[in-house]
Amino acid sequence: VVLTDFDPRIHADIRYATPHNFVGRPIAGYREPLCLLTRQAAEALRRVQDAALAGGHSLKVYDCYRPQPAVDDFVAWSKRPGEQQTKAEFYPDLAKSRLFADGYIGAPTAHSRGSTLDLTLVDEPAASQPPYRVGQPLVACTAPSGQRFADNSIDMGTGFDCFDPRAHTADPRITATARDNRQLLRRLMTDAGFVNYDREWWHYSLRDEPYPDTFFVAPVARSSVG
Repeated sequence: VVLTDFDPRIHADIRYATPHNFVGRPIAGYREPLCLLTRQAAEALRRVQDAALAGGHSLKVYDCYRPQPAVDDFVAWSKRPGEQQTKAEFYPDLAKSRLFADGYIGAPTAHSRGSTLDLTLVDEPAASQPPYRVGQPLVACTAPSGQRFADNSIDMGTGFDCFDPRAHTADPRITATARDNRQLLRRLMTDAGFVNYDREWWHYSLRDEPYPDTFFVAPVARSSVG
């Protein structure tokens, strides 16, 4: 299903359909800026949204179903050491050659099974988010809230897709506010049957996913929804 059709209350900022991601351009397979999920994952996420709204927050998704061609695109990019246009924001303190070895990018990925997603919490009503402009000065994703990219997420300690140990869910170096916010997101998601990947505070998979052994190739597009 298209998540924002299934639950229009949930916000979406599908970064891999845009240039604002660690590669610096739209990724293969992302034909439309949509969050596609299995119906089971979307139903569970709707329960999370109900609980989030009760506390004055809303969910915002960054990535959901990721087609295998997108994963192949990531792998090919990783083998081109000269392409590092967004290093200053997304992996300022890590060598590009370490991204796979350190677990920040995976191939294959659970995202391709349709029940894994990347997300955050925003205050509700959500603040506006300034558009990303190609060529704008980049700020490290590890910079304090208010200095890094002005995402309208509540403070999670780092930006999304921040390839740094400080993005590990339980990293002790983040502020108390960011730690509380990460714990809130994890509690909301865990209560609805999702499991966190401990190296990325934003990454969750449905525990009882319906296609645990299937990696889909259909593009991110409405035409892929059955």
